[in-house]
Amino acid sequence: MPERKIKELIIGTNNKGKFREIKNLLPKNIKVYSTSHFNLKSPKENGSNFKENSLIKSKYFSKKTGLVCLADDSGLEIDLINKKPGIFSARWAGRNGDFNKAIKKVFKQLNKKDKLWKKKKIKARFVCALSISYLNKKIVCVEGQVDGYISNEPIGKNGFGYDPIFIPKNKKLTFGQMSTSEKYKIDHRFKAYKKIKKFF
Repeated sequence: MPERKIKELIIGTNNKGKFREIKNLLPKNIKVYSTSHFNLKSPKENGSNFKENSLIKSKYFSKKTGLVCLADDSGLEIDLINKKPGIFSARWAGRNGDFNKAIKKVFKQLNKKDKLWKKKKIKARFVCALSISYLNKKIVCVEGQVDGYISNEPIGKNGFGYDPIFIPKNKKLTFGQMSTSEKYKIDHRFKAYKKIKKFF
C-alpha cells in the first residue's frame, strides 16, 4: 500500500443505512464503490468481537475487488442482558433485516431479566469497529463507542437499526429522533472515523 492518501475505496457493507453513514463521513473527493456495484454478498462473520468481524469484511471485499476496503462492524451492547445483542445485533433482525423484530427481542429479553426495567436506567452502548484493509493486509483497525440508555419504547423514524431505542448519555432524544447532523457529531461511527481520517 503506497504511503499516500486513499483516493478510492469500497465500503464493505450490504447495509444501506451503514453505507450512507460511512459515505457521508468520507471526504467528497474520494471515489466510493458499494458492494452492490460488484454484486457481492457478505462473508461469514465468525469473529469473536467487533474488530475481528470488521477485518473479516474489509479483507474479504478488498480481495474480491482489488480495491482498498473500509468496513464497519457495529452493534448495541446492553448491560442488563450480558452485553447482548453485541456482535449479533444485525443477526437479531433476521435474514430480512427486520429491526422491529430485533427491538421486540431486546424488550422481551429485558422483561425476562427484570420486569421493572422500564423504571430504571438501563445502561447500553453502541460500539463501532472500522477497519481498512488492502487485499489481505490490515492497514488499520479502530473502535469508537457512545454510551447511553435504552428507551422504554421505540421513538423516532430517523437513522436505522436500534436507533429508536437508544438515548445517548446527557441527551433526551433517541438516535431515531435526532437529525442526521446531530447524530453524526456524537455517534460511535464518527468517533471511530476520527481515529482513521488521516488516511483520507
